[in-house]
Amino acid sequence: MNERKITVANPTPLGLLGLALVTIVASSAKLGLTTGVSYLIPWVVFLGATAQLIACFMDFKKDNMFGATAFGGYALFWYSMAMAWMMNAGVFGETLANAVDPKQLGFAFIGYLIFSVFMTVGSLATNKVLFIIFFLIDLLFLGLSLSTFHIMEELAHELAAYSEFLISMVSFYGSGAIIVNGAFGKEVLPIGKAIYSPVKAKLKKVA
Repeated sequence: MNERKITVANPTPLGLLGLALVTIVASSAKLGLTTGVSYLIPWVVFLGATAQLIACFMDFKKDNMFGATAFGGYALFWYSMAMAWMMNAGVFGETLANAVDPKQLGFAFIGYLIFSVFMTVGSLATNKVLFIIFFLIDLLFLGLSLSTFHIMEELAHELAAYSEFLISMVSFYGSGAIIVNGAFGKEVLPIGKAIYSPVKAKLKKVA
């Protein structure tokens, strides 16, 4: 019986593109450049959530636990945010809209802050672009958590807004760099080597 090897393309550019687009639109609202969430929801559902979920499934096929968990975890976050905004807007009825408690969203932000810190530590073994993105995500969830609980609200809101905008810019770069480098077969746009290399660490320990 012949075995056929199935090659799976690198899903990271798609996942980062989804992250970049959703965060640039979301940050525009936080920065006061746009208002409301009506036109934000489509980008949240299709780019922030679905694009990253596709990348998650592909990374599972590639046996990439880190990438699959990252893209999957944040995809589900954006699905949840879309539903929360729709619920608050009364899409699912006045009963649910009137029963909204923003503090529950605050605890969700804290949970994702904890998750993001672990992912930031893991990103030390990937590349510098991903590390910067995860570090900025930490700042985003820190700002969201504080502002939701009305702790240093104005400063926390600005922290969330600017960190989200920077997440978008770095994610655009990361997505583009991987595409361009792959097309040319060499590093045209640097993404930086891993800050911590497990292989080098083992060699030093043996030495």
